[in-house]
Amino acid sequence: MSDYIIGVTGGVASGKSEVTRRFEALGVAVADADLAAREAVAAGSPGLAEVVQGFGRDVLTADGQLDRVAMRRLVFEDPEARHQLEAIIHPRVRAWLRQQCEAAPGPYAIAAIPLLTEGGARDAYPWIDRILVVDVPVEVQIERLMRRDGVDRALAEAMLAAQASREARLAIADDVIVNDGALEALDGEVARLDRLYRELARKNSSL
Repeated sequence: MSDYIIGVTGGVASGKSEVTRRFEALGVAVADADLAAREAVAAGSPGLAEVVQGFGRDVLTADGQLDRVAMRRLVFEDPEARHQLEAIIHPRVRAWLRQQCEAAPGPYAIAAIPLLTEGGARDAYPWIDRILVVDVPVEVQIERLMRRDGVDRALAEAMLAAQASREARLAIADDVIVNDGALEALDGEVARLDRLYRELARKNSSL
């Protein structure tokens, strides 16, 4: 049972997954918000039933799954619809992440939350003990997005503009990994933070 939880976040193409993979390699449990969001509206779930109640059966595929393309189009064009969908999904995501982290073995666990800043940070996640931001210069993000997703610069910039600013993310950080170099450099950074988090978890458990 982990009673010390680290929230990991970062902008698109910052390398969050590379960082959390390295924590997992050290035996740390990682609960992923993207997986939590899929679980929240899985076929047959109360969350999906509430989505259908709010938006109609047109948001379902023929086999009863959420039609993510149709849903994305719907909320993209209508901010009110987006807020309505978030009100259904976000509380379930938070509850799932907390349950997974608290049930995890080891002295601490990680909640990987890409939109932690946008989602209310500590106000929305008061059970997170510490926040790690994977940071990268904006220009590097743009280059990575263009290369990774095959998009042009205008779309890459629009994708960044839809997220919280780099400054806003750094403002909530207790710890920062700057991931603008070779991936191998992450190994030492993650190992250093793992030692720190194990020590902080040990102190926390003795309180």
